[in-house]
Amino acid sequence: MRVIIRDAHVVTMDDEGRELEDGWIAISDGFVEAVGAGDAPEADETISLSGRLVTPALINTHHHLYQTLTRARAQEADLFTWLRELYPVWGRLDATAQYAAARTGLAELALSGCATVFDHHYVFPAGRAGLVEAEVRAARELGVRLIAARGSMDLGVSDGGLPPDDVVEPVATVLAETERLASLHEHGPGAQIQIAVAPCSPFSTSKQLMTDSAELARRLGLRLHTHLAETIEEEAYCRDAHGCRPVEYLADLGWLAGDVWCAHCVHLTGDDLRRFAAAGTGVAHCPTSNLRLGAGVAPVREMLDAGVRVGLGVDGSASNERGDLSFEVKQALLVARGLGGAGAMTARQALRLATRGGAEVLGRDDLGSIEPGKCADLAVWRTDGLELAGAADPVAGLVLSAPHRVDRLYVGGDEVVRDGRLVRADEDQIARDHRRQAKRFLD
Repeated sequence: MRVIIRDAHVVTMDDEGRELEDGWIAISDGFVEAVGAGDAPEADETISLSGRLVTPALINTHHHLYQTLTRARAQEADLFTWLRELYPVWGRLDATAQYAAARTGLAELALSGCATVFDHHYVFPAGRAGLVEAEVRAARELGVRLIAARGSMDLGVSDGGLPPDDVVEPVATVLAETERLASLHEHGPGAQIQIAVAPCSPFSTSKQLMTDSAELARRLGLRLHTHLAETIEEEAYCRDAHGCRPVEYLADLGWLAGDVWCAHCVHLTGDDLRRFAAAGTGVAHCPTSNLRLGAGVAPVREMLDAGVRVGLGVDGSASNERGDLSFEVKQALLVARGLGGAGAMTARQALRLATRGGAEVLGRDDLGSIEPGKCADLAVWRTDGLELAGAADPVAGLVLSAPHRVDRLYVGGDEVVRDGRLVRADEDQIARDHRRQAKRFLD
């Protein structure tokens, strides 16, 4: 069945950066068949978008869905203080709460135009099963794509790490559980559920866990992820514990490679950037979270100029209390200009981070642009609201006036959001269920 979406301003994000006035998109079997402007071909179904703006659906390259349960805590804390306050609270997590949190976070992201979410889950309290499965279930129900990390921590406070001992795991347990969950991983174009391997950070994982995880991921054909160089305190920790800086530590472990991407990377040197670019290692830029925790601002303009692959991440909803990726597009533009001046980043470059850039970071060559052969993951934005009134350039208007609720979201050609509302779930019911679970974490 062929469906034509027409009468739109189409931002393709292809190699030529084409934008099509009066554009149309032909969709067949979940993929883009053709793109053009003017008269559209015949189809089984035709949908007129009446001048709306269509972009590739947004891609979130770093998140912690469970953290929707603990928003607005440790409000003036830096990263390490924030973690020490919240680790004991997160230690009460179970699959029921995880499901409610994932539904809330994924719904929020979908309503901001995001179709693909990478979630880094690394808290596995003893005896609590089914946490990753709970978020996979939520993603399938809502209709979004999920790359779920089997994260891990094995370095508790008694061994010199930051997390409490009751939320870390033995290396053997981590590896066995990761291999078990790998059965959920879907291969090939259009995959909805994938699994990644993601030891948490240099201050919560041992060298053995980092190296064994990399070996396992490469044997299974899965990608690798971790937090890196988020704060000055992390750099001091690495120097004390390992005798080197975070990027040097990563290189020593065999983690500087094209199958790896790292969250944050705020405190990188020019040499670090060159090493990332040469290795093909990607970065998930999380501007709001970094500002919220006072960590600083990642040098994204310098990253891009050096040839580093960069995508955007909302990060957890306890360090970015809004799960809105359209807002991160604006934030990325603003912090780049705050560092480098008004010419440091354009609106279209910022939008590319959240689309084509995110696909490159996640290794998904089937996502991120609107062109034949790519997944029909499309975000449709209204241009007739108050916030875009007077905007001569609808793309710049969209970015600069964010955040926005998406008008429609297509994932593999299927509507997940229509008229600004979820198609497959009741937003109000999700919020009620979430409030009930969140109350358990207030004591």
